[in-house]
Amino acid sequence: MEGEMSLCTYENVTNNHELSAWNKFGRQFQVWFTRWRQRDELSHWSDRDLHDVGLSWSDVIREAEKPFWRA
Repeated sequence: MEGEMSLCTYENVTNNHELSAWNKFGRQFQVWFTRWRQRDELSHWSDRDLHDVGLSWSDVIREAEKPFWRA
């Protein structure tokens, strides 16, 4: 065995870093929840807060009416 190289081919290598379906769903759920939470928070901002960031109430309404799955 000494001096011989081992041959490692693609067929016998396992990718342990690929996300499982549950992990993918969990990450997607987190993105959706974050969007929902941010849109809800934005709808409670004062006129002054909106003015400070350059948004109008029509911008807020347009964003708040989006479904959570839409970016």
